[in-house]
Amino acid sequence: MNLANIVQRGWEAVGSGDFDTLVTDYVEEMTFIMPGQTDVLNGRQAFRSALDGLGEILPPGFEITGLRQIEGENEVVSIVEWKSDKMEASQLSVLFKFDGDKIYEERWFIDTEQWKSLF
Repeated sequence: MNLANIVQRGWEAVGSGDFDTLVTDYVEEMTFIMPGQTDVLNGRQAFRSALDGLGEILPPGFEITGLRQIEGENEVVSIVEWKSDKMEASQLSVLFKFDGDKIYEERWFIDTEQWKSLF
């Protein structure tokens, strides 16, 4: 399976709320760097626990309207098109770094000022 397919499978798991399946594609000592790049979660268990509060960190009415993957050597970038109650359309990107077929780092890139204004 190519790396982009692993990332796509993860987005599908997020969409269906199947977080236990999602985290199986991450190494135990993974790192998750959240929007703004200042908040970091270390470890798969901390990441899994944070997923239970996902609805609280997304803007009201958040919906992914488009998704594409760009695969490089040992990494995939997701370009995410989205909308929310207060935003007709926007984009963000997420970098996934791989060790073999497991993700060891996930880093979100987003306009944090825009994001904060949606709450």
